Amino acid sequence: MNNVNNRNTYQTSQVLLDRVINVLDRNTQSEEELINSLKDDYIVRAKAVAYIIDAKPEAERKIANLMSVDEVHLFDKDGIIYSGSVPKYYGYNFDSGEQIEYFKPMLTDKTLTMCQDVTPNTSEGKEMMYAITWNEAGTRMVQVGIKPVRLLEEVKQNEVSSVVENMPVYEGMSILVADTKTGEIYGATDTDKIGKTLEDIGVDTRNFNLAETASVKVSVDGKKQKCILRQDDKYVVGVLIASTFNFKNTIIAMLIVGVYLSLATACMIYMLWRIFKTDKEKELLMYRSHTDELTGCFNRHAYEEDIVQLRMDEAFVYISLDMNGLKTVNDSLGHAAGDELIRGVASCMKQCFAEVGKVYRIGGDEFVIIVLDQMQNIENIRETFDKTVRRWQGKMVKEMSVSCGYVSSDEKEWDTNYDIAKAADARMYENKAAYYQKSGRDRRKR
Repeated sequence: MNNVNNRNTYQTSQVLLDRVINVLDRNTQSEEELINSLKDDYIVRAKAVAYIIDAKPEAERKIANLMSVDEVHLFDKDGIIYSGSVPKYYGYNFDSGEQIEYFKPMLTDKTLTMCQDVTPNTSEGKEMMYAITWNEAGTRMVQVGIKPVRLLEEVKQNEVSSVVENMPVYEGMSILVADTKTGEIYGATDTDKIGKTLEDIGVDTRNFNLAETASVKVSVDGKKQKCILRQDDKYVVGVLIASTFNFKNTIIAMLIVGVYLSLATACMIYMLWRIFKTDKEKELLMYRSHTDELTGCFNRHAYEEDIVQLRMDEAFVYISLDMNGLKTVNDSLGHAAGDELIRGVASCMKQCFAEVGKVYRIGGDEFVIIVLDQMQNIENIRETFDKTVRRWQGKMVKEMSVSCGYVSSDEKEWDTNYDIAKAADARMYENKAAYYQKSGRDRRKR
């Protein structure tokens, strides 16, 4: 029976050693992944805030709340804060302190986006993470500041002392974790040992090879104990077993370990769910920053990003579209009817072109379609679109009319994509002039 108990004691100690080492390794990796994930998230938020402020520059505090950030700061071209959600920071610049100086490279490269690790800020010494980007026009920098509460709590939970403190052990057993090089104890079931060294408490590891699990007899605080030890590059992990320890109830002991393993599995599932949730939130944020709210089309921000990536050596069709008579509808039937008309034309575009390209709303009644696939069928698609527009009928507005300008990238040698866009606009306006001349309507009323 004594041999059985000794074997069970050793196996339980091995399980505890494995759990402690695995948790410590996983927590180190988790912290690094969390920091990188937060940096990506905060840069996306900074870009989204910059885009929103371009549209509504007077609403910094409301935008900060909307985007779940704690601070929004606007910097001029010289790197001086001139506006934002915290007025007392106005006037600070990239030379005001070591923390804010980190962003000085922004002054010489408007393509940069930067995110700083958790650092006490220059003004108040608050633990913050800051991300910064230039707005699209390159006229100002927009910085968001976030108190990384989740990160700080995670780091606190991951401390060695917390890991050991929360590790369940059977009565008569205790765990300690020490630095491999110095022997200083970072975590222990008996918290009085934290801060001491292994040698201070009577555990001398110099005479043992701890590359594999070692079982040694030691005298800790004057009491003879058995010590199961294992060492890696960072830590020496040990399980101390009192000499009077008697494994009277092996089933209960293994049940405790089993419960802990179940809890650890549940925690792993929760961590995976949290990572998945964070990814979904970032996807939603990216979707909102690239989507027109009224129509569900891509917005101007998405258009500006995509057009610069179009390659001149690849075939595509650029279509410029403008609605006819929107102002008349707004003036005579109201803006609700105008919105119905805008949604209607957007629906017709997506119905005909979404499978072969992208539809963008770049202004009030201005749209762009970039066709990337099935260019050989563009005339058929164009005819289908014209029929779809003619057949459309809304609840408040009974018909719609659209002026279009089609330009193919392979018509001739173009200097830039913007030359193609200008040519499409010109053809669209020719089409619009012909429409108003034929219909006899006043073009100024659009």
